[in-house]
Amino acid sequence: MQSMKVPSCYTTGYKKARSADPERASNYIAHTMIEDPEADAVIEQLAPLGPGKTMQFLRAAIEKQDESILRMAPPVVRDFFKTMESPPDWLDLSALTQACRMFHRNSRLILGAFVGGTLVEGFSTNISKSFFITGRVRDQGVRRLKQNNRHMIEIFMPGGLERGGDGWKLSVRVRMIHAQVRYLLKNSEDWDTDSWGVPLSAAHVGFAITAFSARLLKHMKNLGAEYNNEERKSFMEVWRYSGYLMGIPETILFRDEQDALKLFEIGLLCEPSPQVESVVMANSLINSAPLVIGIDKPAARRNLAKYVFNISRALIGNTLAESLMYPAGSTLGVLAWFRMQERYHRIVEKILPGRIQDNNFTRFTSLLEASAFDEAGISYRLPDHVYAEESGKW
Repeated sequence: MQSMKVPSCYTTGYKKARSADPERASNYIAHTMIEDPEADAVIEQLAPLGPGKTMQFLRAAIEKQDESILRMAPPVVRDFFKTMESPPDWLDLSALTQACRMFHRNSRLILGAFVGGTLVEGFSTNISKSFFITGRVRDQGVRRLKQNNRHMIEIFMPGGLERGGDGWKLSVRVRMIHAQVRYLLKNSEDWDTDSWGVPLSAAHVGFAITAFSARLLKHMKNLGAEYNNEERKSFMEVWRYSGYLMGIPETILFRDEQDALKLFEIGLLCEPSPQVESVVMANSLINSAPLVIGIDKPAARRNLAKYVFNISRALIGNTLAESLMYPAGSTLGVLAWFRMQERYHRIVEKILPGRIQDNNFTRFTSLLEASAFDEAGISYRLPDHVYAEESGKW
């Protein structure tokens, strides 16, 4: 590890992280220079064929509907998807059922915790740079957030992560999108590998999955979610397998909840303090939330965005909120009041179903219902330009 290349922006954080956990810190930094060789090779072979052929071959491989089309694909494509057919030895698909029940029992709260806590914490790191450069959230924030919702819903559907389930397909789709964005960024002048490491590195995807799982559990609990130890273990297994399908190497894929929390902690120490890209992405994300559920009147949008900012500040803490230049606000009693509203909502829903009044709480907790369900089925189009505003719809 002494000769390991450390991207310049991580020099200071790496020193701090090594004093806390040298092995995990070195592993994290090493993975900032690791891509996804297998998926990247697929994209390299498909790129010269154009967007139409690429989409056709990916659909044939993931959907397994037309072997005649797949036979015309480059051999590396066929070989890659053949290796994806066999799940890892540690996977027990039957153990994922409890997480599905827990997810749907707490579904109103999960997207609130995801948007207000998990995604914001992710964007506080250098993960934000690839999104900022490409404009994936800034320019097409509503659709991207809806696609995130759809992916999360499908991996927590019964059978969703079995081969042929939409959770499986969407997890693999995410892997191919990451590879495509990596390809576009590496062939642009905007990415500085010496400073930032490789785009969408294994370190960042591995870090993100710890946020989606272990940190999401914490934020859900703070909003009033209910689950037992078996359900939380199952929840972690769902995300672990989805992360595996997304191409996270097992050298940085968490083993369990405690391992995920430790990786999250050390990863944050390694990362530089939030930069301008983090500020823009976090604020864009929260301001997109009202549009996701169809609130487009300016006054109503501002009102709900203010509410989401307050919830988010309470979840992530004042220090990070200030770093991300959140609007001024107080966290005093915010989560306690939210949990009380959640209990009230559950009681009224049982006694007088359909009588819940429309307010910021009900709007915020309806985010999960707004997902990108395309009528034509899952889209296997990939971005075809590094800048979102110049790319075709995908």
